[in-house]
Parts: sequence; structure tokens; C-alpha cells
Amino acid sequence: MKNKFVQAVLVIALGSALVTSCKPKSSGDAVSGDAAEKAYVAPGKYDEFYNFVSGGFSGQLSVYGLPSGRLFRVIPVFSVDPEKGWGYSEETKPMLNTSHGFVPWDDLHHTEMSQTNGEVDGRWVFGNANNTPRIARIDLKTFKTAEIIELPNSGGNHSSPFITENTEYVVAGTRFSVPADYSNGDVPINTYKENYKGHISFVSVDKKSGEMDLAFQIVTPGVNFDLSHAGKGKSHGWFFFSCYNTEQANTLLEVNASQKDKDFIMAVNWKKAEEYIKAGKGKKQKVKYAHNTWDEHTHSAKSTMKDEVLVLDASELKDICYMIPCPKSPHGCDVDPTGEFIVGSGKLAALIPVFSFDKLQSAIKGKKFEGDYGGIPVVKYEAALHGEVQKPGLGPLHTEFDGKGNAYTTFFVSSEVVKWDIKTLKVLDRVPTYYSVGHLCIPGGDSKKPFGKYLVAYNKITKDRYLPTGPELAQSAQIFDISGDKMKLILDFPTIGEPHYAQAAPADLIRNNGQLKFYKLDDNKHPYAAKGEKEAKVVREGNKVHVYMTSIRSHFAPDNIEGVKLGDEVYFHVTNLEQDWDVPHGFAVKGANNGELLIMPGETTTLKWVPDRVGTFPFYCTDFCSALHQEMQGYIRVSPKGSNVPLQFSLGTNVPATK
Repeated sequence: MKNKFVQAVLVIALGSALVTSCKPKSSGDAVSGDAAEKAYVAPGKYDEFYNFVSGGFSGQLSVYGLPSGRLFRVIPVFSVDPEKGWGYSEETKPMLNTSHGFVPWDDLHHTEMSQTNGEVDGRWVFGNANNTPRIARIDLKTFKTAEIIELPNSGGNHSSPFITENTEYVVAGTRFSVPADYSNGDVPINTYKENYKGHISFVSVDKKSGEMDLAFQIVTPGVNFDLSHAGKGKSHGWFFFSCYNTEQANTLLEVNASQKDKDFIMAVNWKKAEEYIKAGKGKKQKVKYAHNTWDEHTHSAKSTMKDEVLVLDASELKDICYMIPCPKSPHGCDVDPTGEFIVGSGKLAALIPVFSFDKLQSAIKGKKFEGDYGGIPVVKYEAALHGEVQKPGLGPLHTEFDGKGNAYTTFFVSSEVVKWDIKTLKVLDRVPTYYSVGHLCIPGGDSKKPFGKYLVAYNKITKDRYLPTGPELAQSAQIFDISGDKMKLILDFPTIGEPHYAQAAPADLIRNNGQLKFYKLDDNKHPYAAKGEKEAKVVREGNKVHVYMTSIRSHFAPDNIEGVKLGDEVYFHVTNLEQDWDVPHGFAVKGANNGELLIMPGETTTLKWVPDRVGTFPFYCTDFCSALHQEMQGYIRVSPKGSNVPLQFSLGTNVPATK
């Protein structure tokens, strides 16, 4: 086994060296003559698709247009963002609360769009926090993070946030198995096999509001879950996860977790799990996790701590989970639009296994098992296998579908995308990428109704593609036209790093689905809102000073404030009075140990400022709003602690001088 592993590592290392040291031979003629025309979107015209791309280690979600590759905006999700004040304003800080306290960073790897009847519906995008396990829901009416829920009993949330075909559940598997939160975690690491467990989380989603709730978890043997996808059509009611480290190693996993020729795809019958819950088979376990929600009416978030979760044990309830052997260290796990075929992608395999849902059901019914793994039945490989794609490339990772009977798989080591026929398993086409491609995205490509037309490859390495920028090079994506028999590269574009998975949908599906243009002042329920300059004021409550401030082109009200003392906490509650689309205002004050505010029309946002010295401090608008933007400023005077300077404020007139 070790010799086989060493050979595999050598092959991959050699392949990687070749890929990253020189361009593919076909690079000179990889781009067709009409590429520019196909990717061109004329000034003033809209793109055909929105493309939602994970930011990876940035913790954010980026929005691009297809086919132009233009970056429209970055949506802050799991990491603080000083551009928009996310995690800095008092209203947004609760969104980054966890059972560990305020966490200012995470690693957003995967995105998933909501679906109805297996088709993308354009309502929400879900994202995963890999490091401190959480799931976020982004509302596509506002393009803003609306909700974040923490996942207990999870050591890492990589296999997430994948959804069922009616968005009944967002599902997550733990990346690192660990002792459960409700057990004693103070155990020797080398007792992994005895004490470490995996947990799969099923987070329910309200059909109308989208609000999430941790419905139940399934405890499994201590493996690493990598990626997953739900069944659809005939396989609706099932979920499929790739699993590695079935050796249950706890050290030097690159060797010790690659000993076996096959790991597993775990098939989960979540409809059966629901039946067991109704029958009272679940056990309530004490845990601690945060549930954070955003209120569009008050323009603020709240964080609630939860203390209980319902758990089912897969080793006791034998017909919930089944293991399907899968070569080797599987990464991607993808289900075709019919729901019949499940594609596993073994990173160290030289083939692509394709499993049949019908055969899996027959194997389960006929008990075609080869023992069990941690109490979970193991289905015989051949009994569930539709067939294998032979010699497709090196390092298969992820697969999506065009709805025409074709699958497209990325190959990390050989740096290419390969097109193949789902039924015959024959390779139809291959194109080079630049370089070391990870995920790919076809609009609707993991749904029952892919939109096809484009394929976007998200690459890990970009040597020789862009102007160099020091030791760190740009992350990249490449767009291919897949409308014909052959894939055609039409555009490279840089991305914020590091892109992992992405989703895309027709722009009209989202743009014409009730998108919010601005907040109506009449609907603003923020407790510190000032809906006109007559409501602007400054109020002291002990050592807290609340500034009810308005902003409009091109001044703040008030713009002169005195009577603040050293030791005070000053809260600037800034309401943007504009009622016109795309006229935000910014706010910053000198010396703030904080970010700026970016306030949308009709919105109220709060900056906390604690002055650290006596003096006069300017504040100003940070977002260019008008020809007199530079004049949009004010002053706040800070006096010594215990001074007699009265609290006063003004706009347009000078208050009497006070010593």
C-alpha cells in the first residue's frame, strides 16, 4: 500500500511541476478568434448572468457578471470589512458573534443558491464558514448577509452549505471529526478512533422568510467529510457526502490518511431520519451555538445563544446511512440533473467512478453489503457502480452538468477541464486551464435545470497570465463557451482570493425579483433614527453620548458638537436622508479605533468612538456624494474629564464660546 501511495505522490508531484513550470502546449491556440465578441458586454448593457463566487480566505462573497467577468461588488459575510463597516458598526457586530465570542474572520469556501423544485429560484445564496463552523444566508433582494447560524459538534465546516431540491435543508458535514461538544473533549489525541466523531447538520429553512434553524444532526464515525450534494428527482430525500481519512489517522494525514485504495461516499436517507425524529428516536444534547439575524426594519442585528441540539446515531439506526466505496481520497461528490448518477472524484485516482441511484437502492434492498464501517453498512462497490470514466486526467476534483447529458470535471494536476458523456462515460473534449483548476461553475449546473452556455473554471495558480504583483499573484477565473460540441476559452479575469466554489443564475431571475433600491425613511424603525434635520440632537446618558445625526448632500446635522469629555463613549447614529437610488454617505472621525460607516439611502448606522485625548476632532463623509463632498464635514470638541463645558450642538450657526 505504501509503495502505491509513494508512486501516486510522485506522479502528482511531477504533474504539478510540469503544470506550474510551463504553459500547456495548446496555450497558443486555446482562444478562438471570436472570443472577445462572445465575452464583450457593451457599455450601458447588462450581463446575462450573476456569478456568486466564494472569497475563500477573505471570508467574503464576490459578485461578478457573466460573460464580462466584471466585479460588481463584494458582500461582507464572515470577515470584518472596513469599506462597508461590516463588523465595525454597532448594528453589524452581532452578526459575527459565536459561542467563542466575536470572531472577525473566517474562510468562505462554498456558495449555494436556493432552489424550488430543483431549479434555481434567485432568492438567497448560502455560504459556509470553514474555520469556526457556520452557515450564512445572503438575501438577494438586498445583496446583504441576512443570517448566520453556528454549527455545534463540528471541527470545521467544509462540506457545506449544500441544499435539498426545495431548500428544505441546508446540509453540512464536519471537515475535522472531533469529540462531540456534549462529551469530554479532554482526551488524548491518539485516542481518535475511540473518541472522535463526525456530525452531519441539517439546517431547516423557512419557505417564505428563509430563516434557518438547526433541525437535527446525525452522529457518524470519525471521518473527514469533504463535499456533498443532495439528490434530486428520483433521489430526492437522499444526500451524498464524500469521506476521506477512513483510516482515522490523527497525524501526518498526507501519508496515513491515504493508505486505502478506496474511501467512501456516504449516502444519507434524510427522509428516513425525519421519520425517526417523529418517532422520538432523537436525543437532545446540551451544546452552545449562536444564531444571528439581521432586521431590515431596524437596520440592526441580534445574536441569540442556543443550548440544545437533536441528535440521531447512525450506528444505532441502521437504515439512515450507507457507505459506498470510492477511489481514493474523494473530494467532489456531484449528482446529475436527473438524480440518477452520483459522481465521486478521488483526488488520487486515475479514473472517475459514477454510481447509480437505482443500483444503490437495489443493493440496499438486496443487502449487497461487504460488512460495515463503524456500524454503518458498506455497499459493495460494483453493486452501486454505473461505470468508470477511464483515463480522464490527473487529479479529478469537481463535476457539473450542462443539462444535455454531459458532465464537466476539473483536473487539478493536469490543469484541464474534461467533458464526458454521463451514460456512455466516454471523454468528448478537454481544454487546458491556467493553472491547477479547483472548482468549476455552470449556471444552474448542480440543479435539475442547468442553464448551460458558460463554464467558469476557478484556478489556484496564475503564473504568466497577468502583470506580476510581487510574491502574491492574482487569483483567477476563466470563462468557456460550452454552447457547442467543443469548449472554447473566451475570457480570463482576476478574482479576489481564493475562489473556491461558485454559483450563477440568469440576471433577470434575480434583478426582477423585488430587488431593494433604497430604504424608505418611513419604514425605518431604528431606535436612534433621525428622519429629518429637526430630529438631529445630542443626548447624554451617564458617560454615553448619543449623537442623532443626519446626512444629506452635502452636510451632516449637527456639524459642531461640544461638551464631550474624556472618558465618554460617543455613539454616532447616522441616518442617510437621501431617497434616491445609489446615493450612500460615509462617516469617519479622527482617531477612531474602528472602521468607517457606509450608510445607504434611508438607513441608520452607528459608529462607536471613544476619544483618547483632549482636543478637537474632525469628522467627514468618506463616500464621494456630490460636487461639495469635500465640504461635508464637522467638528467634535473633547474636554477634560470633569470639565464644565455644556453639551451643545449646532448646524449653520456658532454656539457661544464656552471655556
